[in-house]
Amino acid sequence: MSHIVQIQTEIRDPAAIHAACQRLQLPPPVQGKTRLFSSTATGWAVQLPRWRYPVVCNVKTAQLSYDNFEGRWGDRRELDRFLQGYAVEKAKIEARKQGHTVREQPLENGSIKLSIQVGGAA
Repeated sequence: MSHIVQIQTEIRDPAAIHAACQRLQLPPPVQGKTRLFSSTATGWAVQLPRWRYPVVCNVKTAQLSYDNFEGRWGDRRELDRFLQGYAVEKAKIEARKQGHTVREQPLENGSIKLSIQVGGAA
């Protein structure tokens, strides 16, 4: 039986943040207090390509803090790529915890299709 699911993502899992960074070939995230343009934020700092300041993920509140100066200091598409990568990695982590097999397929429109086989059989 097949089911299609849409996922609304909250950034709450440090392991999935790390996996998303690896997936996108980003530097490893750094835990701590991070300076943004005119403020600071505490959490996991992720440095996106060509962003002046990192995105900071507070896993306790699921809040993201960043300053991209309305796109002048960082392209929103890079943040969207990170959020998509996080969602995929988090779904894979949770499926595997339950003993399921996961297969991933990139689609032409930029979406990613995950097929999860219950029971681990491929």
